[in-house]
Amino acid sequence: MIIYLHGFDSTSPGNHEKVLQLQFIDPDVRLLSYSTLHPKHDMQYLLNETHKLLSSSDDERVLICGVGLGGYWAERIGFLNDIRQVMFNPNLWPEENMPGKIDRPEEYVDIATKCVSNFREKNRDRCLVILSRRDEALDSQRSASTLGDYYEIVWDDHQPHKFKNISSHLQRIKAFKTLG
Repeated sequence: MIIYLHGFDSTSPGNHEKVLQLQFIDPDVRLLSYSTLHPKHDMQYLLNETHKLLSSSDDERVLICGVGLGGYWAERIGFLNDIRQVMFNPNLWPEENMPGKIDRPEEYVDIATKCVSNFREKNRDRCLVILSRRDEALDSQRSASTLGDYYEIVWDDHQPHKFKNISSHLQRIKAFKTLG
C-alpha cells in the first residue's frame, strides 16, 4: 500500500495523475486528504487516518508519499508510524511561506518543538527525497542542505514544484519501498 498526501493545493488535477502513476508500483494507493488550513488538527487527523489504513492492510512495506506540504506531513507521519517515506519538493518551512494561506502557520513551529528531538537522525535512511532543480515555489538547495545528511536526495532536472510527472522516479521509489 502507498499512502499519498497532496500538497497545499488539494484540488490540483496533478494529484490524481500522481496516484495513477504510483499504481505502477503498488495497485493499492490511498489518497489521504486533509484540510491544509489547521496544522494541529491536520496532524491529529493524519495520524488517526494513517493508523486506520495501516490496521486494515497486511502490506509489510507500506510507503507514505507526499508533495510539497504533503511531503512535510509524510516525513513526520511516516516517522511516527515507522513506515518509509518519499517526499517530492517538501515544504519544510510552512511557518515561513504559508502566512496568509492558512489560519495558524505558527502552529508548525509548535509541532516542530513538540516532535521527537532529533527525529531525522532517528529516521535516517527511511526517507527518499526527490527535489526539482526547477522548483519555482521553494528553495531546493535549502531543502537539500537540511535533509542531505539524513536521507538520499534524488535531483530532477525537468519537473516544477507540483511534480506533475513522477514516472522517471517510479523504479527508484519501487526499489525503496521493497527494501527490508
